[in-house]
Amino acid sequence: MAREHALDSATVQAYARDGAVVLRGVLTPAELKRLEEGIEHNLAHLSPLALVASEPDDPGRFVEDFCTWADNPAYDDVLRHSALPHLSAQLMSSRSVRLYHDHLLVKEPGTRQPTPWHQDQPYYNVDGAQNVSFWIPVDPVPLESTLRFVAGSHHGTWYMPRTFRDQQARWFPEGTLAELPPVEQEPQRYPQLAWALEPGDCVAFHMLALHASSGTGPGARRRVFSARYLGDDSVHAPRRWRTSPPFPGLEARLPAGTAMDDPLFPVVWPPAPT
Repeated sequence: MAREHALDSATVQAYARDGAVVLRGVLTPAELKRLEEGIEHNLAHLSPLALVASEPDDPGRFVEDFCTWADNPAYDDVLRHSALPHLSAQLMSSRSVRLYHDHLLVKEPGTRQPTPWHQDQPYYNVDGAQNVSFWIPVDPVPLESTLRFVAGSHHGTWYMPRTFRDQQARWFPEGTLAELPPVEQEPQRYPQLAWALEPGDCVAFHMLALHASSGTGPGARRRVFSARYLGDDSVHAPRRWRTSPPFPGLEARLPAGTAMDDPLFPVVWPPAPT
């Protein structure tokens, strides 16, 4: 059963307004240890969806993997039984919460590769406004290498998703979505939010919130687990292209516009009666 963790109204309002909030100490020491075990297991048993997102000449290494929770008991424990489901329900103002997917992001010490400005939802097969992602480090993350957000950027506009390393439009056709705004060139117009994080802290953000991050310092490893959840209004949005992550065969089971009612996306809140 998921652990309860009540949020104050100011935090819920800030999430609705800004699209990103910091949550301190939401994982217990035992949960944090369990998550670290899951990350190390994942790194030792990468799935077919894993990729190296850094250049071959990068002195570090940026590794990503997706959708391994069903084969990783430590991930399953944290995703279902920590406070994350209850936090999700409050932030999304949703009666129910479905697990969408997990995402591993590890930048080894000295990684130059930045994560460019982007939104997550355009890469996905989901429509709806009630969603939340948690960016959860198991290592201390200083301000210079943390995740940064454009405050309020989740309010409506979908920006063109592109590949991180060569900026190709492999998802929506060229010209069908707005191009990224000049975030760095116009800081007054695009105010940023960022927080240094300690293990046990996390950042919660909307899947349409613009976000980016830098590389890591020479002695700083940055192991991050992202947990993504869906709320009441989330529906299946099949694409004509491979989404990231992909869910092969889902379109045959779930018609467009229907709820994400599939074993791939279990309901994790409210807790099942015992």
